[in-house]
Amino acid sequence: MYISQNYSYAILRPLQQKILAQGGEVCWFLEGNEVTPNFLKANEQRLVTIDEVIRWSPDVSFIPGNVIPSFIPGIKVGLFHGFNSGKRNRRGFEDHFNIRGCFDLYCTQGPNTTTKFEQLSKQHKHFAVKETGWPTLDPLFSPNSKSSYSQPNDKRKTLLICSTFSRNLSLAPKLYQAIKMFSEQGKWRILVQFHPKMPSELVTKYQALENTNLTFIETDNVLPLLKAADVMLCDTSSILLMFILQRKPVVTFCNQAPGNHLINVTDPNKVEAAIEFALTHPPQLMDNIESFCQQLHPYQDGLSSERVLAASNELLLTPPPLKPKPLNLIRNLKMRKKLKYWRW
Repeated sequence: MYISQNYSYAILRPLQQKILAQGGEVCWFLEGNEVTPNFLKANEQRLVTIDEVIRWSPDVSFIPGNVIPSFIPGIKVGLFHGFNSGKRNRRGFEDHFNIRGCFDLYCTQGPNTTTKFEQLSKQHKHFAVKETGWPTLDPLFSPNSKSSYSQPNDKRKTLLICSTFSRNLSLAPKLYQAIKMFSEQGKWRILVQFHPKMPSELVTKYQALENTNLTFIETDNVLPLLKAADVMLCDTSSILLMFILQRKPVVTFCNQAPGNHLINVTDPNKVEAAIEFALTHPPQLMDNIESFCQQLHPYQDGLSSERVLAASNELLLTPPPLKPKPLNLIRNLKMRKKLKYWRW
């Protein structure tokens, strides 16, 4: 499990559970300063250095990020750190489909990304594609999992507010006064969770709003938050796509790719009314959400981890005729410098 962000623990743990249940072994490698070893559990094994990784010689590396150095042994499987939310890079391309030449297999989440990756596979010829669903969501569709953030004795509806960290896209600075008003009204029980890269001054401002109506939460596992809420207020963060898969409505503020599955507003004064409307579960909106979910991630069986393992084993045991991956000389040199690894 090759990770560089704290949220990756929750992304990969359902997969780890299935690997161990099938008699496999799992180790974790933590790249960089933005991932905290304290989130590792007592029974999880960590490889601290690249030398340890190479000696352990994994058959497969699972990566919920964008890159992994080529000098790691075994096949590399891209699992994504979120859904395609429509964000574009500086060149105007959707970053979700940026092929960096690091992976042997992409395990896609649903038809609306599988088709594009299959086209890219035919173009580049050095990676395979398999639609599996996203292992991260397996616990979301488990009937036995409970949310620690639910409060059965509080009969108010629960509003979950999430925001990305990008200054141009984030609702946090633009809706602060509105959210402050919501926290004082007490109409809803409010949970607030931000991207881990959110500027600290904004985090501090929202933490100061905490009262009996609003709770600010920092966590490496957002699934219990998603399960606890009735409606979400978001911007262009891909977390809204995880939430909507529960067939729950989402209100977005200035979303970059608004569709008829969302209630998108651009005026702060209209946010409250939009949330009230969402809580009525209007039939046309709910039909649009269902159609959207079937394209985004049609799997609700909680078995995506098993499909990922099957696809990885198939590639490992009967590899298709793929071209060699690009040398990526500059990227690999940068990775060697970052990881302080210069052996050849």
